[in-house]
Amino acid sequence: MRPTTLEAGTRPGSRSADPARRAEGTGVASKPLDAFFAREGGEPLADAFAAKHAIHPFIGLSPVPPSDWEETWRTIAAAPRTGQSVAYLHIPFCANHCLFCGFYQNPWREADGADYADALVDHLRRDRDLPYQAEGPIRAAYFGGGTPTALSARDLARLIEVMRRHLPLAADCEITVEGRAHDFDLEKARAAFAAGANRVSIGVQTFDDRLRRRIGRKTPRAALIGFLERLVGLDQGAIVIDLIYGLPDQTMAIWEADVRAAIDIGLDGIDLYALNLIPGTPLHAATDKGKFAVTSASELGAYYRRGAELLDAARWQTLSTSHWRSGSRERNLYNLEVKSGANCLAFGAGAGGFLGGYSYRIVADVADYRNRIARGESPVGGLMRQPGHHRLFNFVKGDMERGRLDRRALAAMLRQSASRDLGPVTDPLLAQWERAGLLARDDRWIDLTLAGRFWQVAMTQNLLEWLDQALRGADGSARQATTNA
Repeated sequence: MRPTTLEAGTRPGSRSADPARRAEGTGVASKPLDAFFAREGGEPLADAFAAKHAIHPFIGLSPVPPSDWEETWRTIAAAPRTGQSVAYLHIPFCANHCLFCGFYQNPWREADGADYADALVDHLRRDRDLPYQAEGPIRAAYFGGGTPTALSARDLARLIEVMRRHLPLAADCEITVEGRAHDFDLEKARAAFAAGANRVSIGVQTFDDRLRRRIGRKTPRAALIGFLERLVGLDQGAIVIDLIYGLPDQTMAIWEADVRAAIDIGLDGIDLYALNLIPGTPLHAATDKGKFAVTSASELGAYYRRGAELLDAARWQTLSTSHWRSGSRERNLYNLEVKSGANCLAFGAGAGGFLGGYSYRIVADVADYRNRIARGESPVGGLMRQPGHHRLFNFVKGDMERGRLDRRALAAMLRQSASRDLGPVTDPLLAQWERAGLLARDDRWIDLTLAGRFWQVAMTQNLLEWLDQALRGADGSARQATTNA
């Protein structure tokens, strides 16, 4: 729901969907082919790989020296966009730091809301005539965070209205506001819908009162379910939530109850994410000290399978390896587009985007951001150059996110971009994954099994690293493996 090619436990439209937040590296060390293999002979849902981890979406990126940021950004901003595009608008405030969250930035103070909204409005207005912003339809816009619903109804509505005025949105643009039930009410929801939002994404994680208190969620189960039912009852847009499995002391019975409750509410979409224990988070520290016991990595696949079974039994449709929908209103468009490498225009302190063959980040410090906008200066605080084969890599990420890979399209792209044949490069790896029970192949398609869908992030990471290594000819092992295949 809230987007990223990201790993379970992150919130897609917010930090997860914020593309430049997801990696800082510039490449990977060379490894032999078998280092990318899955385990064979066991239960693939349990132990195909050592552990689930966050995908590195920037394979092969190289940093742009800070001295070149200004000139590079001017060149990017002066070029009209080509290809699919989305926009991300960041609200970097939270009322509290949830134990599992690795993206907490700033405490929410009501007095900060209007000033920050003013700066974001100025940012959108200032760049409205620059080609990077003005030219080319935008398919989806995402208000993420942080917690956008912490803003007042007035500030939230005016941000949506200004965004619609100054961005060239497609006629069917998906406009998502993410938030928490704790600071959201029907008045604010109505204001957001009236301003043009057509999708709301609520961070639920679990309906269980004891678990909610443990991870820092404030709204009790009964009030949360009641609010979601009323939100659905407005019938003004898609209502989606995310649920996390693998929380401290969460049992399979609690997990089943969570998924069943979500189905019964009448929601339009649900994301199922495995808990990602991020170093530096309060939950990671508490777990290290033995205060919490979390589900072992070998058990997480069983939770994924049970959630998928319940949603499939209710006739929900899969849109990605982590996202289901109940009907036609939900599209999950932003998440799918950004994970496929679409252009992403970034606005707000700490937001990240992709443009013109670069990933970029807006400065994260709120005061610095406001001052730069007020002075008419560029707010860009980091630039990375995408690799020469980034379109190929983006295709792989986007298709794998959907649980399959188009072999013919991939072969054509590989021949065009690198004059290489697909089979010698990828068949040794894909054949091993097929033996391990992670995928099935025919003449056209590579389809992930249920276990493959669970391990999609690890598989995508490994496939991208192998392709990058093979295409760079980084060492003899890569060249030898592809030659002998």
